[in-house]
Amino acid sequence: MKKLFFIILSALIGLSSFGQTQNILANDIAQGEKLIEAYFTPMAGSFGAGLNSGWYNTAKPHSLGGFDLTFTLNTVIIPNSVKTFNIADAGGTTFTSTENEASTIFGSSDATTMTYNNNSTGLGVDFEMPGGLKTPAVPLPMIQAGIGLIKNTAIDIRYMPMLNVGNNINVNLFGVGVKHDLLQWIPGIGDAIPMSLSLQGGYTSLNTELKILGQEVSLKTKATTINLVASKKLLMVTGYVGLGYNSATTTFTTDANFDLDGIQFDEKVEVAFESNNNLRTNIGLRLNMTVVTIQADYTFAEYPTATLGLGVSLR
Repeated sequence: MKKLFFIILSALIGLSSFGQTQNILANDIAQGEKLIEAYFTPMAGSFGAGLNSGWYNTAKPHSLGGFDLTFTLNTVIIPNSVKTFNIADAGGTTFTSTENEASTIFGSSDATTMTYNNNSTGLGVDFEMPGGLKTPAVPLPMIQAGIGLIKNTAIDIRYMPMLNVGNNINVNLFGVGVKHDLLQWIPGIGDAIPMSLSLQGGYTSLNTELKILGQEVSLKTKATTINLVASKKLLMVTGYVGLGYNSATTTFTTDANFDLDGIQFDEKVEVAFESNNNLRTNIGLRLNMTVVTIQADYTFAEYPTATLGLGVSLR
């Protein structure tokens, strides 16, 4: 039957309508969550990668009272490997199909015919698993401001108001980060090293609202990164490299309003995604023109990210 993707949430709510026991219902709930997670995981992963990028363009913190204001665009490149998911792995014997793979949220727009199998009654319900958005990359723009504190420490705040990304996605974010010079704690040797070396960390919260076949969905992503950053300035150019660790978690929420063979469902569903943890390395350049800065860098990770930035920086 051609209906909302969220017909698969019949495994999550109200299956007693089919005469199942609570034990079987719990098993189907778990399998339905795996199917939802398989479909949305690339969005969670890409947003986490974008949120953890663009935090720095030098390892040198501002002096006391120094500041910067920068507009950055973090563009996450969607790898082909995450544009489909294995139906058998995600759906088990509860959600099956004659196809081996289905599109994720960023995959092909082609829908996949699937069947929900009620193992207790032997009944099967066909539904259309929607295709994806055919998205090759996800851009995440944001404004970031930093100010220098004592002990060669700087704090950064980033913000993005509610912004439309594509036709069906709205996002906004807020984050805070800190950067601290490490060489100052190595007496004598630290001053002699011809480069800057800092420890940097950042936390960002992203709220996403989207519609899939008319169904409203909310995704809340919390991303954290910790990095060791080194940089060297030569005349007007600053080169920098970073090695770090990414972590991101996402919560999926929807008010599932749909009809399944005459049975109306109207329940709130919430699924917590597993953490997306991985190492990251990046390399970049910053061009310094008096107080104007232009930055460009590339992050090597599961979800590669290209960052461009334009800002003003003083001290």
